[in-house]
This record gives sequence, structure tokens and C-alpha cells, in this order.
Amino acid sequence: MAFSVAVVGATGRMGTLATRLIEASDDFEVHARLGSSDAIEGIDGADLVIDLTLPAVSPEVVEAAVSRGIPVLVGTSGWTSERLARVRSRLGDDPQTGVIVVPNFSLGSVIGTRLATIAAKWFDSIEIIEAHHAGKSDSPSGTAIRTAELIAAARDDRGPVEAPHADQRARGQQVASVPVHSLRMDGVLAEQQVIFGGEGETLRITHQTVSDSSYEAGILLALRALPSARGLVVGLDALLGLDS
Repeated sequence: MAFSVAVVGATGRMGTLATRLIEASDDFEVHARLGSSDAIEGIDGADLVIDLTLPAVSPEVVEAAVSRGIPVLVGTSGWTSERLARVRSRLGDDPQTGVIVVPNFSLGSVIGTRLATIAAKWFDSIEIIEAHHAGKSDSPSGTAIRTAELIAAARDDRGPVEAPHADQRARGQQVASVPVHSLRMDGVLAEQQVIFGGEGETLRITHQTVSDSSYEAGILLALRALPSARGLVVGLDALLGLDS
């Protein structure tokens, strides 16, 4: 039996991609395509919801799905640790449905972030440069926020990274003590570089997205995990077993 999926944010770039993948699959079908002018009640009756909207709208979509007992996959950026904590609290101690939040559906990006957490324990000077297309509405990106937070968690015993002159705006926005620099410009799809500085050396972990096709495997992987998910699951790395 195919699961019916309500795509919220269906008219956007990622929503269009997700809709195409759902229509081409054997295990999913489109229940509804919702744009910014459509009522959220369009998700009623769906087996699953995928949220590909905007950071300001995404929490409302998640609340609408959770209140109806519909598992929801979130591919919208802007989900900080504080926002995630509110969702975890909303689901309660015995969650009957699942919320999967994926900052980046690219397998290469997720693996790059995991490599950064390994290196984070060995360097005190760490900064992130992330670049996206000019139309991306938020900064830093959800991927950069997730990377910085995981770096900080990996350095729990060592402490915050060294970030001198944090009062200077050009030094980047600090996320979990990691300076993040965001570029929004034409000619770029998505790129992230994590730079580690040590005595006499630097290490760079770079991931570049050159086509939206890089997101396809991750979207389908997350959708297929959604029906059985319970509680809050964050990151494609959890679905790939990279968080163990």
C-alpha cells in the first residue's frame, strides 16, 4: 500500500523536487500540494506530511501535523536547538508519532559534517564558511547551524573554540562558539567549508552541491523512515547510523 503524502511548500524548488520523487515512487502518492495561499487543513487525511516551507512557517506546519497525529518530515532550514527542544517537549515522553528534521538531504553533506565532528576534538581554531544561492531567505543555513552545534558537542570536554574579536561583525555569527560566515550570491547552489587551524597547518572539509539531484536519495530515505518514527529524530546521520 502506498502512503499518501501532503507536500507543504510544494511550489518551491525543493517542494517541486519532492513532489516529483513521490509521484515517481511505488510506495508513496501525493495527497495534496500546498502552497503559501493554501489552508493547512489540506493535510487532513494524509498519511505523512513533508514540510519544505520557510523558517517562519515551518513550526506552524509541524504543530498542525503533530496535533493531527500525522508524522512529519521537515526539510526547512532554521531549526535551532531551541526550536527542536520545543518540539521534543511537545511530543512528550511517550510519543505516538514522529517528527524527522533534516537540515540537509545530501548524503555527502551529512558525511562531511560527521568528519568535522571527528576533527573538532583536535583543533581549537574552527570556522565555517557556507554559501547558497541568492534567493535563500535565512542565514546561517540549517546545515551550518547543525554542523556548529555538533562540533561544540564533540568538544564538550575541551571547551569552546577560540574565536577572537567576536565583537566585530565581520568575524561572523557565532553558533555554539563557532564563527559562521554566510554568502548569498548568484552562481552558487550550496557549499560548506569547515576550516580547522592548528600549529603550522590547516584542515579543510568541503562539500559542494552542484545539482538538486544530490538530495533525492536523502529525501526518499527520510520519507521511508517516517511511518515508523516515534519522537524527534534530527539529521540524516541518525537514519544512516552515523550518530552511533
